[in-house]
Amino acid sequence: MRILLVEDHPQLADSVGQTLRQAGWTVDLLKDGIAADLALASEDYALAILDVGLPRLDGFQVLSRLRERGKTLPVLMLTARGEVQDRVHGLNLGADDYLAKPFELSELEARVKALLRRSLAGGEHQHRCGPLVFDLGTRRFILDGAPLSLTSREQAVLQALITRPGRVMSKDQLAAQVFGLDEEASADSMEIYVHRLRRKLDGAAIRIVTFRGLGYMLEPQDGG
Repeated sequence: MRILLVEDHPQLADSVGQTLRQAGWTVDLLKDGIAADLALASEDYALAILDVGLPRLDGFQVLSRLRERGKTLPVLMLTARGEVQDRVHGLNLGADDYLAKPFELSELEARVKALLRRSLAGGEHQHRCGPLVFDLGTRRFILDGAPLSLTSREQAVLQALITRPGRVMSKDQLAAQVFGLDEEASADSMEIYVHRLRRKLDGAAIRIVTFRGLGYMLEPQDGG
């Protein structure tokens, strides 16, 4: 799952980015509003974290342009401004949550989890495909009642598949959820991760189906 973090304060950006990556998310870090606007117009994100006081375009302008394009991804605003009118302005523009600086990293992580849980599951806390369950609160997979051990990139691939039921995901679409903008993304490497996942799912009533030339889809077997 891919998150856009837009923050021009280097130390805070590094701390927040590290916290989110340790929690298992793929994070793209940008430092100005123009770059953020371009990324949000062209890339696929599950959530954006926008600082209000950005150079070139401020966070309010970035948010306004995002909503004008009809994009509904959740947005968490960060600001050093504590005034009520600023918070109201951001919320009226379409922000989903607001966090004033300074803040605890644990609180930011909890708010991100809550926003993603609501947006991805419509208020539900789990995604299920046959005997495989993905818990949005803990961000863990359970297979046949037991925890499924996955690397961070295996988890990103499987999460992309289970949160899009009945949808074929191309290698490029999967790679976009696994690799950040500053990483060398390889669509062909998805074959490796899918192969590893199939080994870990072997014996369970669930499978990753290959649609030649199109991509992959997760589906239950034997009516599971």
